[in-house]
Amino acid sequence: MTRQVSLLGCGLLAGTAVTVGFLELALRRLSGPEYVRVRQAEFAVFTWFIGGVLVPTLIAVTMLAVQERRELPRPALPPAAFVLALLLLALAVSLAVNGPINVEQMSWSPQNPPADWARIRDRWQIAHGVRTAAIVVALGRLTAATADRRRPAVV
Repeated sequence: MTRQVSLLGCGLLAGTAVTVGFLELALRRLSGPEYVRVRQAEFAVFTWFIGGVLVPTLIAVTMLAVQERRELPRPALPPAAFVLALLLLALAVSLAVNGPINVEQMSWSPQNPPADWARIRDRWQIAHGVRTAAIVVALGRLTAATADRRRPAVV
């Protein structure tokens, strides 16, 4: 069950991150006031959704890493430990870059965004690309580890 929760959580995180990435590419065409309105509208919904998915996913992947560590020989790095490291990297990027920018953007006036709004948008989008890549690689590694587990042993 831990593996399924891990896969589901990683899948939801990856799907959301990729979707937001494409949305952000589309938002590059907007003027400052339009961009601020959209970002303020999406912030209220996405923040709670991502938190609600990320916390149980981190717990499940941590439990999976502990479980795998007990099953694998000592020198081996459990695949879930690698996945956990990638998810923690994504969280660190969120806390260091994306989150503070989100909070800052909530105080912006849509009628009068700051002069450097496009530079801030670009910084947010680059950080989002980094965390999206980490989450997608985590999902791929977790999926591969699950597929490896299901393969019957060759005798």
